[in-house]
Amino acid sequence: MPRFICQTCCAPFEVGQAALDKDPDWQPKSHWDHPPRQKKEKTAARPLTRAEVLAKYPNGPDRGVFTDGSAAPNRGPGGWGWVWVEHGEIHDEAHGHEPDTTTNNQMELRALIEAFTMLPADAEIEVLSDSWYCVNMITCTAVARERAGGWRPTDANLDLVRKLRTLYVEHPGCELKWIEGHVGNRWNEYADSLATAWKRSVR
Repeated sequence: MPRFICQTCCAPFEVGQAALDKDPDWQPKSHWDHPPRQKKEKTAARPLTRAEVLAKYPNGPDRGVFTDGSAAPNRGPGGWGWVWVEHGEIHDEAHGHEPDTTTNNQMELRALIEAFTMLPADAEIEVLSDSWYCVNMITCTAVARERAGGWRPTDANLDLVRKLRTLYVEHPGCELKWIEGHVGNRWNEYADSLATAWKRSVR
C-alpha cells in the first residue's frame, strides 16, 4: 500500500491504491484524523504597501528573517519576499515575481530559498515562515529522511524542497520556525507586502 508522510505530525501513513487511482494528481497530506488546516486569510482585498503595514502593525517579534510567498490565483503568477530584521529595524530585504504559472507553496519555498541564499553560512538567526507546509517539510526528521523517496516524480515542488533542505543544512545556526500568518505580526505582514508587491505594480 502506498506510504506517505503526514505534514502535520510527520508520522508515516498509508492510503489505498484504489483511493489514489480516483485522482492521479491527488497527494495525501495528512492522516484522516487530522482536521484540515485553515487557509490563510487575506487582511485586505488590496495588498497593503510596506508603509501601510508599518503604520498599521506595531507588534510581533523584532528580530529574524521573515519570509512569505503567494500566487494569485493559486496556479497563476506569483511573488515572494523576505525581510531581515534586527532589533525592530530592517537590515536587508528582497522580493521577486514569477509571471508564469506557479503556486502558493512554490512561492513560499522560493522565498525561503532566497532568504537562506542571502544569509551567511555562520549566521545565527531565526527564519520565520507562515507556511506549515514548508516548515514541516524541511524540519521534520521523518519528512527530511523519507520525503524524496515518497513523492511521485511529477511533483513540481521536489526540486525546490531539495534545494531548500540543502541550504537549511548549510546554515546550522539558523532555526526555521513557523509563525502564524495574518494575525498582525508586523514583519510577517511586511513580508506578505513584499511578496505581493508585483500585484500593486500591475493592478
